[in-house]
Amino acid sequence: MENELLSALLIFKGYTTPSSILNPYPRIIVPFVTNLCPQIGLGNPYMCNNECDASTQELAHPPELMFDLEGRHPSTFWQSTTWKDYPKPLHVNITLSWNKTIELTDNIVITFESGRPDQMILEKSLDYGRTWQPYQYYATDCLDAFHMDPKSVRDLSQHTVLEIICTEEYSTGYMTNSKIIHFEIKDRFAFFAGPRLHNMASLYGQLDTTKKLRDFFTITDLRIRLLRPATGEIYVDEQHLARYFYAISDIRVYGRRNKNSDQNVTQSVHF
Repeated sequence: MENELLSALLIFKGYTTPSSILNPYPRIIVPFVTNLCPQIGLGNPYMCNNECDASTQELAHPPELMFDLEGRHPSTFWQSTTWKDYPKPLHVNITLSWNKTIELTDNIVITFESGRPDQMILEKSLDYGRTWQPYQYYATDCLDAFHMDPKSVRDLSQHTVLEIICTEEYSTGYMTNSKIIHFEIKDRFAFFAGPRLHNMASLYGQLDTTKKLRDFFTITDLRIRLLRPATGEIYVDEQHLARYFYAISDIRVYGRRNKNSDQNVTQSVHF
């Protein structure tokens, strides 16, 4: 799959430019596949019944399936290798690089076909991947995983909106319908624009005059660090390690090109 091109979805809803949809063509390097695919079973979303074969189009789960348009049934998705080397950690990094400055305008939404990971970090870069800063931590137990008290964006305020938090909201639950993880852009906007975002002029004024705030919502790259797959239980069942893996059906990033950026934006996806 090296050097394979795909069309990823990036929707721009800029507050100073008309909305537009950009479909860049990223390059994929080193996709992860496995011999087993998830089959959503009754009460257990991690039962693996169907075979996977990366060399067969109908049975493959390559990375570009994280960016195709969703809505079909069954969903298409990328899948990692299984946790066959337990207790060695199953770490996977997914890096999205646009090679330009992007101003985020809506929530980042990651849809998992597997259970949502027990531990994950969302990171950002402002210098094209040379350095990285955490955006948000996700865990079933924030204190145990990251030595952080669990918080919600609702616990923040105008004065603490830039605080990096660990949330447990998106990592609990073994239900098949608990698939989505958000990075809440709109909730942070609401501290300045009101709960229904009616006073956007106030938000824009803050963004124009407060560099730290503007930088917080600006990226050149995103990195999803998957650190521990969903287990749905306290202990890992070492007799059935094929149950544990990551699978993502959709990643959506909403934003606009920085007004000083070139119009020719390309996106790369790296593992």
